[in-house]
Amino acid sequence: MNDPHAIQILVHIAGAAALLIWAVRLVRTGVERGYAAPMRIWLRHSAKNRLLAAGTGMGAAVLLQSSTAVAVLVSNFVTKGGLATATGLAIMLGADVGSAVVTQLLMVRQPILIPLLLVIGVTVFLRGEGSNTRQVGRIMIGLALIFVSLDMIRGATEPMISNPGTQAVMAYLGRDLLTAFVIGAVFAWGVHSSVAAVLLFVTLAGQSILPPPAAATMILGANLGGGLIAFLLTYTAPLAVRRMVMGNLILRGGGAVLAVLLIATMPDLLKQLGATPARQSINLHLAFNLLLALAALPFVRPITAALSYLMAEKPTSNGALKVASALDPALLDRPQRAIDCAARELLGMGQKIEQMLIAVEPLYDQWDSATASMIADQDKAVKNTHLDIKLYLARLGQKGMDEGLSRRSLELASISSSLDSASDAIARIMLDLAKRLDMQKLQFSPQGRDEIRDFTDRVHSNVQLALNVMMNQNPAEARALVAAKEKVRKVEQKLQRSHIGRLREGLAESIETSNIHQETLRALKQINTAFSMVGHPILLKSGDLLKSRLA
Repeated sequence: MNDPHAIQILVHIAGAAALLIWAVRLVRTGVERGYAAPMRIWLRHSAKNRLLAAGTGMGAAVLLQSSTAVAVLVSNFVTKGGLATATGLAIMLGADVGSAVVTQLLMVRQPILIPLLLVIGVTVFLRGEGSNTRQVGRIMIGLALIFVSLDMIRGATEPMISNPGTQAVMAYLGRDLLTAFVIGAVFAWGVHSSVAAVLLFVTLAGQSILPPPAAATMILGANLGGGLIAFLLTYTAPLAVRRMVMGNLILRGGGAVLAVLLIATMPDLLKQLGATPARQSINLHLAFNLLLALAALPFVRPITAALSYLMAEKPTSNGALKVASALDPALLDRPQRAIDCAARELLGMGQKIEQMLIAVEPLYDQWDSATASMIADQDKAVKNTHLDIKLYLARLGQKGMDEGLSRRSLELASISSSLDSASDAIARIMLDLAKRLDMQKLQFSPQGRDEIRDFTDRVHSNVQLALNVMMNQNPAEARALVAAKEKVRKVEQKLQRSHIGRLREGLAESIETSNIHQETLRALKQINTAFSMVGHPILLKSGDLLKSRLA
């Protein structure tokens, strides 16, 4: 296969595979940008039982077209203590089934779908008024491009079917299942999408390029690769998260190895899964994840208990190293580098406040003096950082700067003040309110407590978006961040009205905790407003922000 025609075929296949990977990512990005907050709330409410948790995980994976994205979302709740590790594992098992369902849906060949999705998707994206409406258009465009890429793969691989070289390589993979398994795992890990990997392998099987045993084995390898993606993404996460992800990796990877051994000894089993190689391969993917979930769900608690024993907490050293400041005085004579240092320090300040927000919410259920002390210490550290940034930028101003750098310096100082106010809202308001609940032995009504949890999740999602904007300075994400400020304001007003309604009904818990409930909502809105300021300078520069509102 060293002739120009063969090289052209390989280029076409590579281009089609690249389009498939990007289209899957496009759909996932649309769902994350438009519906991350409702999805986070939906996932957290699934903690009531294992079947509901698995079903929620499956639905979320269908929407996100990625079990890895669900794992990352769930890890946030496990980190905050909002979900038990066993419940998180149940959600991940359901998400694996959901990603298999996605491949079934995307393999449906309906030629009319492509132009229909493109026309509607582009129209909605260009004409849509709200950010969420535009994301619907983005999702539809992504789905259309997935179908286009699969058709491109089918067209590009047709000349390879009768090629002797291709037949020899693929026949070898059909005999050497270990190599096929490793290729499937590495490819899924490399493209960071088990869905894209499975769709590619199934399409090659449908073109009679991959023998059924090789396609099935590579798909099982992609399941291991998919579990490995989540493991590597959460490698530095808290231990509870790593236990959950490790449990999923062991179940998914171990199950895949056993399934490969079964196929190697009884290859005729694949014929029971469908009439064609493509159907056999894709049905194997769904059957494997479904059977794995059904077999493992009753044992998620013993599994996580065993992992807790094997992955025990390591004693921490009291002599931990202090994180060095990014504010380098030696760079004050180089204004651009100094501005970059201040931006790095500001990002660290925002990350400290995010950890404070994560830590304070569980105190409304159970007071913990050590956690409260940690939050107070973090607040002091934030205030010291705020002062250091102001003084550093003031010293930088004395050296003289051009207009652009001077404006950027003022923007950073303003954002620093906003973040300091967010830290105040957590340490001075929310911490005090949580302590009052404990001292007075009060409890929110069930509905009121759910409202605060949901609102905290929404604000935390925006805090994470603000930190991303601080790093990438992306105008589209900055616009979404500032637009979210208005959404949060409307949600806060709605929750305040809901609370007043419970007071009118005379609910004892609502009456006793009325002030605490309302002040908590206001504090969370203040935190959201503070972080939304991160997007203002970017939008002013791009002309997307008017004097009083978004353009």
